[in-house]
Amino acid sequence: MAVRIFHYSDLENVYDSPEQAGRLASVLRDRDSALAAGSGDNTAPGVLSLVTEGRQALDFYDAVEPDVETFGNHDFDYGADVTGEIVADSPQTWVSANVYRDGDRVAGVAPWTIVEVEGARVGFLGVLDDATPSLNPMASDLTVTDPIEATREASEQLREAGADYVVALSHLGRGDEELAAATDVDAVLGGHIPAERVERLDDTLLTRPGSGGEVVLEVDLSAGEVTRHVVADAPVYEPLAERLRERMAATGLNDTVGHVAEPMERTESTLFRGESRIGNFVADAYRWAADTDVALQNSGGVRDGPALDGDVTVADLVSVVPFEEPVSVAELTGAELLDVFRGAKGGSLGFAEPDWWHAHVSGAQLTWDETTDELLEVRVAGEPVDPGATYTLATTDYLFYTDDEFPALDEAHRVQRLNVQHEVLADYARERGIDPEIEGRVTMHADD
Repeated sequence: MAVRIFHYSDLENVYDSPEQAGRLASVLRDRDSALAAGSGDNTAPGVLSLVTEGRQALDFYDAVEPDVETFGNHDFDYGADVTGEIVADSPQTWVSANVYRDGDRVAGVAPWTIVEVEGARVGFLGVLDDATPSLNPMASDLTVTDPIEATREASEQLREAGADYVVALSHLGRGDEELAAATDVDAVLGGHIPAERVERLDDTLLTRPGSGGEVVLEVDLSAGEVTRHVVADAPVYEPLAERLRERMAATGLNDTVGHVAEPMERTESTLFRGESRIGNFVADAYRWAADTDVALQNSGGVRDGPALDGDVTVADLVSVVPFEEPVSVAELTGAELLDVFRGAKGGSLGFAEPDWWHAHVSGAQLTWDETTDELLEVRVAGEPVDPGATYTLATTDYLFYTDDEFPALDEAHRVQRLNVQHEVLADYARERGIDPEIEGRVTMHADD
């Protein structure tokens, strides 16, 4: 008999679209004897997630009854105590081989588990990106050990316990390939990056279903094959959809704050390929609220989702930046500002594709050489940056904390904190409207 796993990951804000969540539930409920496994970031971020501290995911878990789950960096957005409560209330088994808090495994979870299906013993282990304490301020009290060593140890224990297959539920992003090459697992079911992936590295199968609950990958361990299920083709499981509609109606975030005449896309290709209207809107709002020379928004901090179109509500803007983080102001020299913008490409980040662009700006024009991967020029107010001058920069407070994105910016530069990001967007929309254009703020130059 076939030994199958339905793999989902990075659901994030799918719950803010009840019909989409209902379709996803239908796919996972209709799995017959197959297992269902999640590889992280399935509780946050999103509008409902922000309101319920991730507990809206319990509606989904109760509807589909997954078998196994591991953590992503966003599953700690509300702190490890809340994560532990969600784990305790979930029907599935959570596994994590490399996450600790105060010397104990976080939320009391086991490093691995074995599930029997179709006469086979399938071993699951979970691993998280060891950069998570830097990526997520709410995870700063966690210790995340080397995922490869943790996988080796857990895999050995699973083999000794009689597992016929060993599956790593991974939230490492680009680290999945190294994990597969360095360990003896049979499959790496990955996440952390929104791009889909189905590959084989020697004898190890690597899968990643992408983000937003758009695709579920059916992994047949016995045959080494993967079937792609498009969620949009499935019927809506109404009990879940209705529960999420009720939750959304109760948020009190339905006030209209502006209108968009032309749909404003926020897809992966829009957010990570250079200048975008949505990125310009966010950065403009920050610079307006802070009255600074320039503003910067990291691309990953703007979440993908349905286009903003027609009337725009507070909930819509929360979904764009669904974090309780303030807009903050930095004071920098021109030389320091140039160093900050040199981090705009960010190709070495573990959660990113090598060709992603990470900066949306206001008040500045950046020219980047795609051939040499270097910053060629930055202008502020139409003039080249003066290395000796002083500039003010508005950005998300997150960038002062993390060592991964824009590392030249740190807490020593912060001089002021303002309102929470989505509140700034709502205030700006009410006062100035929502009508961003592509203006040549980011120019990609390539040699012939």
